[in-house]
Amino acid sequence: MDFEAVKEIIVDTLACDEEKVTADARFIEDLEVDSLSLVELHMALEDSLGHSIPDGEIGKLQTVQELVDYCNK
Repeated sequence: MDFEAVKEIIVDTLACDEEKVTADARFIEDLEVDSLSLVELHMALEDSLGHSIPDGEIGKLQTVQELVDYCNK
């Protein structure tokens, strides 16, 4: 999954301003993501990837690029 695909999921799921979603954007500090939003993002990513993601894994990631890298493992 490339950066643009992950960015689209983030923008659609979290209603973030598209310009704020950069590779270096931090979820909590820059995108103001809370715990409920992380759960919503987790579910949206599972749907897109077609497999489950262990609980708590998304919360360990701090930036959008870390999420992109995780999705490509």
